Amino acid sequence: MIPFMKLAGSGNDFILIDNRRGALAPTRLKRLAIQLCRRRWSVGADGLIVIEPSSRADFKWKFFNADGSRAGFCGNGARCAARFAHIKKIARRHMVFETRVGLIAAEVVSPRGERVKVRMPDPKGLRLDVKIPIDGQEYIAHLVDAGVPHCVYMVDDLDNADVEGLGRTTRNHRLFRPVGTNVNFINVVDSHRIGIRTYERGVEGETLACGTGSIAAAVIANKLAGATSPVTVMPASGLPLIVAFTVKDGMYREVFMEGDARVIYDGYIKPDALD
Repeated sequence: MIPFMKLAGSGNDFILIDNRRGALAPTRLKRLAIQLCRRRWSVGADGLIVIEPSSRADFKWKFFNADGSRAGFCGNGARCAARFAHIKKIARRHMVFETRVGLIAAEVVSPRGERVKVRMPDPKGLRLDVKIPIDGQEYIAHLVDAGVPHCVYMVDDLDNADVEGLGRTTRNHRLFRPVGTNVNFINVVDSHRIGIRTYERGVEGETLACGTGSIAAAVIANKLAGATSPVTVMPASGLPLIVAFTVKDGMYREVFMEGDARVIYDGYIKPDALD
């Protein structure tokens, strides 16, 4: 039996396992993510986070999407990992952990621990007004890497955006091969508020929230619609994310995201969950 905890950040849910003693072999983790993230058949989640020891930080994580693929980073997952580490006494309220995109600083900011702030990777690779040909039409998109690649469409009607259809086609478009991209549909409400819906690669469908997608949304909204820090990003879950940033010489620095990190339950994974 494998002890685990399930947490959710702004509607994204994750399975967290403390593997600092190395009970789970590295070769087993991809398959384990696929098995455990199945909804109805197993625990069910958007991703699996495995906590391991680090020689240069409080801990290291390995992040797996629901389809078993590795991701460089995940903003909502980062908040959940920080709260998990604090609960398990792996780290204090202020912590640093190791990821594929470098060292990430996080802080458990509320007394009960349910709110966490994370310093996000600096966005890079910004490209505006990119034409994407799909089925004889040209769609105008904006691209930015917020730890993982994101494509952003600005829309007037967020409720009726074709997240599943256009999202899936864009995610798999030849322009983004071989790794693909996450796809965000955003509506700028005012200078401090953005609505967002996201099609996530690795989950291969719309999720209730996306942390790195919220960073991408804030950057694009700042560039094209005058949004200013701090920005409240409202995802499909209705649980807001607060994004703060500074802009210097056209570059985005000191990017922070704050939001909830809820403990849903903990327990043991039994063999039936792996069938």
